[in-house]
Amino acid sequence: MRRELQDLHSHPGFTALAASRFISNVGNGISPVALAFGVLALPGATAKDLSIVMAARMFPMIALMLFGGVVGDRFKRNRIVGGADVIGSAFAAISAISLIVNSSSVLLLALMGALFGVLNALWWPAMSGVLPEVLPKEKLQHGNAVIALTTNIGYVAGALLGGILVTAFGSGWALLVDAISFFIAGIIVWNLDLPTIVRQNVNTVFQDLKSGWREFISRSWVVTVVVAFAIINVAYESLLQILGPLNFSKFDNGPQFWSFNLAALTTGMLIGSVISLKVHFGRPLLFAMLIISATAIWDFSLALSTPLWISLICAFLAGIAIDIFMVVWNTSLQSHIPEESYSRVVAYDAFGSFGLSPLGIAAAGPLAELFGVSTMLYITGALTLTAALAALSVKSVRDLKLVRKA
Repeated sequence: MRRELQDLHSHPGFTALAASRFISNVGNGISPVALAFGVLALPGATAKDLSIVMAARMFPMIALMLFGGVVGDRFKRNRIVGGADVIGSAFAAISAISLIVNSSSVLLLALMGALFGVLNALWWPAMSGVLPEVLPKEKLQHGNAVIALTTNIGYVAGALLGGILVTAFGSGWALLVDAISFFIAGIIVWNLDLPTIVRQNVNTVFQDLKSGWREFISRSWVVTVVVAFAIINVAYESLLQILGPLNFSKFDNGPQFWSFNLAALTTGMLIGSVISLKVHFGRPLLFAMLIISATAIWDFSLALSTPLWISLICAFLAGIAIDIFMVVWNTSLQSHIPEESYSRVVAYDAFGSFGLSPLGIAAAGPLAELFGVSTMLYITGALTLTAALAALSVKSVRDLKLVRKA
């Protein structure tokens, strides 16, 4: 492993990119705990209010994702990423300060989330294309695994820190640390010294979207996995954003209990990164979709109100599966999709994979009030299990192998 790390370090920009992902994900680990319990602590707040705030970030992100893909293929990607992080830190700081001075509201938090979602629509397609500009194709699996490793270490630290900060000082101060982490990470990525890639492009935005669509739709394995994850992410985001916090909101130390679950999930992701760094997967998507189906055990453990240690083990195992899938999926896309259209294909991937998630988040709170949190957790687990296994009925998903381009 040391040799792989030294090799990756020799490529200019890689270490700085990994450092930026660690720093920003400390904030990302804090954010879901701080924001969820910050909303629930507002006077008269309900599960419906939590759904409104959490969905507000997702709707503009999905609506503008395809436009973000065009931008990512036209301009310098690290500047898009860095700029989005720096500007986003200001929106996070406004939310934080409003909570600290007790002048926050569901409307304000939803508005800041929506503005952050606009930036995410630019950030996501561009960020996924930065690593292929740093590393050669044959190093991408190792690079993705190490980036995931540093990301997950940051998220574990952030999730644990988030629970402590929210319990001891309140959600506002926790969100302020999140804002600072985004600002620092954005500056680092902005200043990456990457070679300028000349992209000769006289097409209109519509023409770019059309050509990106052709690249996306031409691969049945891409379309199948994206359709499956349209369902899986409805379940996962509903659990992560709404049902998990609601499940622990009845406890005085609920923020810490939920932060422990998030930390266990991300510790599992960390182990998944190590596995992905050392193991070559002969049929990567076959293995990845099988283990994704098994992540439903986390949903079921929460639905059954099992002891905390059981839900932590289930979250840990789910994290291993999720991270292996992400490394496999990113490497598969980076190996098969031409660089000049990569951000657009990733945008179609994100648009399809998360297109229904805002609706799931918006509905999860009201449905949990109507049918109960446990019932909704059984449903999210069943959706994940069914969608992941159904994707394996497509031969190109089962048989895909990684291609190393020269």
